Amino acid sequence: MSDKAPLLMVEGLNAGYGRSQILFDLDFTAGARGIVAILGRNGAGKTTFLKTLVGEIRASSGRIHFAGEDMQDQGTEQRVRRGLGYVPQEHAVFGALTVRENLRLGAIMERDDSGLDEIVQLFPKLGQRLGQTAGTLSGGERKMLAIGRALLGRPRLLLLDEPTEGVWVSVIETLVDCLTRLTPRHSIILVEQHLALALRLAERAYVLDRGRFVASGTSAEVREHPNLMGYLAP
Repeated sequence: MSDKAPLLMVEGLNAGYGRSQILFDLDFTAGARGIVAILGRNGAGKTTFLKTLVGEIRASSGRIHFAGEDMQDQGTEQRVRRGLGYVPQEHAVFGALTVRENLRLGAIMERDDSGLDEIVQLFPKLGQRLGQTAGTLSGGERKMLAIGRALLGRPRLLLLDEPTEGVWVSVIETLVDCLTRLTPRHSIILVEQHLALALRLAERAYVLDRGRFVASGTSAEVREHPNLMGYLAP
């Protein structure tokens, strides 16, 4: 597949929980490299969108094409094996397991521990905590562990839900450095509350409001949208 062709293409996506519809007729694309940000206030449907992409929520209608294949009838495990990686906003690590054990769970494509060296280089703090249980890590270290575990699945597309929420500024800088290093060889969909940070990292952005995309374009175009702050206000 050409780097210029969309890796992910969503068409007319509708989804929700039971009889409650949350997402309405969403069209979305992500290329083979770089970051696409999804912005919106709490409750806009950002997490629901990511969960629908990874298969935790079944779409009621619409299409999700990934690497040229329709994933609508595929379950979460199939989508992960196809190359989707997902780091949820909360409960992203197994607290009773060690850091090393958490990372091994993510290494579904690895036959040995060679991939762990890459993660330790990306997040040196994890290298100092390999034998420590994940439940004793700081919030920022758990974020690093969750991202590291997802990367060991060798995803072509990584879905990140609020990776900087509730972490110290120094950890945010580490995560920003990580994302900057990943973008030349990964496609990333980033849900992020920090507007300036998201638009600095992303090449393109979508604004979600009440389950609908109300603005999209390059980060520069979205930054200048006249109603942007109204869409993001609590």
